[in-house]
Amino acid sequence: MSLIEITTDNFASVVESAEQPVLVKFTAPWCGYCRRLKPVIEALADGYTPEEMLVGEINVDNAETLEDRFEVMVIPTLILFQNGKAGKSLVNPGSRTEIDSWLSEQGVKKA
Repeated sequence: MSLIEITTDNFASVVESAEQPVLVKFTAPWCGYCRRLKPVIEALADGYTPEEMLVGEINVDNAETLEDRFEVMVIPTLILFQNGKAGKSLVNPGSRTEIDSWLSEQGVKKA
């Protein structure tokens, strides 16, 4: 499964209405660390079936209302949504292992 581009327009249908967990990366094209993290997030997306977990990203430059709504102060920030509700965020993850542990703590099994 490839990364889903999440926007203000499709947020409700993709994230809030999803039956499965949705991992959302808040990012921006000018963010160097976000670009370095992208292959890790893409690997996560490829490691889960759409029934297990969806993985997407939000460009904060184009979705300031979502950035404000979820109080994203630093990018990259990961938020796992379950049953349409935001869970604990992970800011500036240092490794895939850290992301996997964070997902596991929220009940998502490792791919």
